[in-house]
Amino acid sequence: MQPAADTWRCDGSLHPKQTKHPFDVARQGYVNLLPVQQKKSKTPGDSQASIEARQRFLAAGHYQPLQALLEQQMRQLLGQSDTAANWLDVGCGEGYYTQAMAQIDGIASLLAADISKPAVSTLAKASKAAGQLWYQRKNSNAAKTTVIYPLVTSAAHLPLRSHSVTGISSIFSPILPEAFAEVLADDGYLIIAKPDAGHLATMRDALFDDVREHDSDKFLHELAPYFTLMGTDHVSTEMTLSADDLADLMTMTPYAYRARSEKRQALLELSEHAPFNTEAKFVVYVLQKHAGA
Repeated sequence: MQPAADTWRCDGSLHPKQTKHPFDVARQGYVNLLPVQQKKSKTPGDSQASIEARQRFLAAGHYQPLQALLEQQMRQLLGQSDTAANWLDVGCGEGYYTQAMAQIDGIASLLAADISKPAVSTLAKASKAAGQLWYQRKNSNAAKTTVIYPLVTSAAHLPLRSHSVTGISSIFSPILPEAFAEVLADDGYLIIAKPDAGHLATMRDALFDDVREHDSDKFLHELAPYFTLMGTDHVSTEMTLSADDLADLMTMTPYAYRARSEKRQALLELSEHAPFNTEAKFVVYVLQKHAGA
């Protein structure tokens, strides 16, 4: 694939007729590499309403402790190498965590991938405004060298060369051991963030009659053939939410459609009279790929 500011073209080596297929760069700055046959719906991924709710909620700083922990972990990992990294943020969404990663020294290219076109478009627009897109590097006088490639694509079918990325972050996104191991370099890193036990407990108690606890470790055995667990960190933050904050939190989570409408409405009405208190709890895993896996 040959990236350019207006159109990307593949070299045709994988096509029987050596066809060099073009992929236009959207005016917002992203590239859609998702084939129609990989879509499971007309508009896969997060909706525009969910994206806007998450933007407002995260901009208010409610999940900032998780963002800070992820930054700290990545700085520690990348500080061990003298080589600039190619990092892949899978399920990047609208880019709250991606934008923070772009501030970390040691990352040359930051590939931001999500199946939701509205989410990637939102990230691309913000990156373009900040002069962070790949084709803006030559026009930038900033000392920072990290560039962002916003990509609409499926995490299960990543359009990347084998062993081409130094690290992968998957924040509240699907865990795909084989796909991740395929594109990671030997000894590459995988950082996974998931809800921890007790995450938003008071909110879930109010919305559901039967609350299932998060089992955050359940996927580790699936990763074991490819990855070694290097460490596990937990972070939590107490939140006092206004009615608007609570509405955004519900909209950006699966609770928006899993909870009964009357339960959601009752909780929102309650928060109109007094702020709603709950605690966000997260667990973050740092893993390293087995050499040769």
